[in-house]
Amino acid sequence: MVKRINLALQGGGAHGAFTWGVLDRLLQDDSIEIAAISGTSAGALNAAALKAGMTEGGRAGARALLDQIWHQVGAVHDLRLTGWIAQALPPVGVINSWMESVMPVSPMDIAALVTSPYQYGPLYRNPLEPVVRSLRFDNVCSREGPELYIAATNVRSGKIRVFSGDELSCDVILASACLPTLFQAVEFTDPKSGKEEAFWDGGYTGNPALFPLFEAHLPDDIMIVNINPLTRDTLPRTAQEIQNRLNEISFNSSLLREMRAIGFVKRLIAEGRMERGKMKDVLLHMIADDELMNTLSVTSKVTPTPYLLHSLKEAGRVACDRFLDQHMADLNTRTTIDLEAMFS
Repeated sequence: MVKRINLALQGGGAHGAFTWGVLDRLLQDDSIEIAAISGTSAGALNAAALKAGMTEGGRAGARALLDQIWHQVGAVHDLRLTGWIAQALPPVGVINSWMESVMPVSPMDIAALVTSPYQYGPLYRNPLEPVVRSLRFDNVCSREGPELYIAATNVRSGKIRVFSGDELSCDVILASACLPTLFQAVEFTDPKSGKEEAFWDGGYTGNPALFPLFEAHLPDDIMIVNINPLTRDTLPRTAQEIQNRLNEISFNSSLLREMRAIGFVKRLIAEGRMERGKMKDVLLHMIADDELMNTLSVTSKVTPTPYLLHSLKEAGRVACDRFLDQHMADLNTRTTIDLEAMFS
């Protein structure tokens, strides 16, 4: 029996390679059909690559294009070196801690406090642009395959803007991943308003946006791939740790609000205070590895080394395997997140 699901893919810079691994594993399972995808930032890049690859070459095409895109992000064309050398290297969390002890505040962190990306002058170029432009946007915008929704933040209004269908473009993906301390705002004519607008990272307002997946024609199941840890047991004390936790909290806040609203609606339906069918009874699932992500920091999000990307991809595959082993039978049947415990 085929299980139809929607995917909600978080942003988190280089940590999006974890989602790459999750998608790589999901695409190997013919019993799972992806009906729609909502993505933000790195999640938007993953979503667009999956959609474009699947439109042109099915599941194998999607896996191949995801591999190609992340190889470009890592500025390498062959990860086989990483494969054998990884056996002799410590876990990525150990390497991350060592880097921070050597340089607790990176030059990029210092520069972000005293400079603006608008001071880069004519030399400025978004380093992600050639990666995103390598996608075929006729495939990204295709009516075939999963529906695709990409979130960005409108700088002037402060509101979320979700793009889909023919609205999708290279600029939209770059806007969704535009951290304002690193990149100049992405400016283009919004197809909906016809006005020139500026956009920043969608993570500030929807990381990822769940509401586009509530449409009646889509399946009830939303599988969230979470790459920003929801909890940290240790109190952040260093400047780096405090900045890291602030980043995680801010980039999880919109997701938690939507999940709380879903939990409220589910409770009303279960208690008979809302007629079934009046609002969608969403079935939520989550794939994450908070234990691994707790060993990483905001610094590693902007340093996409091939070793980090390879390690995160493998971790994503393992996490997806674990979820499917435990919850495959629950898909299309029940929620696998304890929302009451999460918000108690």
